[in-house]
Amino acid sequence: MVPALAIILLFQLVGEVVSRALHMPLPGPVLGMIGMVFALSASEGLRELIRPVAQGLLSHLSLLFVPAGVGVVAHIPTLVSHGLALALSLVLSTLLAIVVGAVTFTLVARAVRSYPDE
Repeated sequence: MVPALAIILLFQLVGEVVSRALHMPLPGPVLGMIGMVFALSASEGLRELIRPVAQGLLSHLSLLFVPAGVGVVAHIPTLVSHGLALALSLVLSTLLAIVVGAVTFTLVARAVRSYPDE
């Protein structure tokens, strides 16, 4: 278990070092995860070493949401005072994203002459 966790953290560390050294806009853990995906797809042994630890981490992933929940509870007065504005911005941004996605899909479908009704 310890070697597998060390490998996972090593990929995160390498991603962080590369991200900071090259001043990339991509976060280091994301770069590390991309590197780990390539490494796992290339090595069956690495996959088998990391699989049990990864499954254990994924089974307890909900624990990572606890700090976010505590943060929400800690800022309830702010949420109450700005609740209407937050709710309105969430609803409008969601609707805007849906509309932009639908329009983009339609334009791309027309560009490649493929229609959803066909």
